[in-house]
Amino acid sequence: MDFADIVFYAVLALYLTGSASHICGVFSRARAQRLVGGAASGAGFALHGLWLALLLARDPALALASGEFYLSLFSWCLVLTLFILWIRLGMSFLGLIATPLALVLLLGSQAVTTARLPLPTSLAGLFFGLHIGTLFGSMGLMAMAGAAGAAYLKLERRIKAKEKLTGVWAALPSLDRLDAANRLAVVAGFPLYTVGLLSGFLWAGLTWKRFFSWDPKELTAVFIWLLFAYLFHQRQALGWRGRKTAWLAIWVCGLTFLSMLGINFFVKTHHSFA
Repeated sequence: MDFADIVFYAVLALYLTGSASHICGVFSRARAQRLVGGAASGAGFALHGLWLALLLARDPALALASGEFYLSLFSWCLVLTLFILWIRLGMSFLGLIATPLALVLLLGSQAVTTARLPLPTSLAGLFFGLHIGTLFGSMGLMAMAGAAGAAYLKLERRIKAKEKLTGVWAALPSLDRLDAANRLAVVAGFPLYTVGLLSGFLWAGLTWKRFFSWDPKELTAVFIWLLFAYLFHQRQALGWRGRKTAWLAIWVCGLTFLSMLGINFFVKTHHSFA
């Protein structure tokens, strides 16, 4: 067992501690437990970044061609998004979603077989920095928007039904703050997704000599972009908020995860992980 392996197991332990503390803190409404969850998630996030850096330093070509690395990077982006929204909007409840999901994705990345990608050294910066970085940042934001949207719909339903808010429902932020999280994720996430998509097509053109090949992953990505663009336009141009944007965010989030996990694992494409 080398140093990178020790770091990896420490990340798992910290994410597990963070997940348990977030869950207990939300249900018991104990601020101390939520703070422990945040601290454990933060420490896990830092070590997770170190582990990814160690993989890159050990063998950059292998890391950048490995599905394991990208799935792990995606889980890191989820936790990064959690802390951005926590600091920006004070929405610590998102840790209830982000940290356990990051833990599951990190564990799942260990079951991924290496999927080689034609990655010329001259294009590594374009592929990794623009395509992967912007897409994963956008997907992390949409995961949080989807979680905030689902919480908004459930909380609104209970308020309209005049049900007593206890347990996890009493710990949720107000409807306005949940909608604000949706807006922030959409406003920041859509431009990132657009840059990621365009850089991917450019990279494909330079690598495979064609910008679009009717690959299932490409078709799904374009459809998600259209739905994402509609959500962005309705929020920014028409001032949509509330239930409509919550549902749209859930759909974009769900399709994004379907594309990321379903198509990459079970459909033969240029982006296959297995």
